[in-house]
Amino acid sequence: MTIRLEIKKVRDGAVVPARAYHGDAGMDLAACERVELAPGARALVPTGLAVAIPDGYAGYVQPRSGLAAKHGISIVNTPGLVDSGYRGELLVNLVNHDEAQSFVVEPGMRIAQLVILQVPPVELVEVEELPDSERGADGFGSSG
Repeated sequence: MTIRLEIKKVRDGAVVPARAYHGDAGMDLAACERVELAPGARALVPTGLAVAIPDGYAGYVQPRSGLAAKHGISIVNTPGLVDSGYRGELLVNLVNHDEAQSFVVEPGMRIAQLVILQVPPVELVEVEELPDSERGADGFGSSG
């Protein structure tokens, strides 16, 4: 099933997202202005785009593996969540994890990926007790 994703350029220099290869889950998001990230710094990088994600879906903004592996560039709140009702500009909260080198984001540079996923409706039901499970309340490190 194909969903329709309406997209609008809200700044000059915005690049409409595209998939690098047929079958890719993510569509590359590009920066629309120059931003310099000092070692350890973070910045909201504008894409110049707004989207209308259909009800029942959400957008997830995820890092690009090449930027992470080669330069230590990631996303602070990965994955960033774009709710279906949001119509503002997509901003990517980049962080430079490199301890020594600055990184310059140039306009048109692919900086993140947008993945659209279906989100089922959820009914919250407050209860006195939860049903048992094999894991129970075991937390961090519980699986060894």
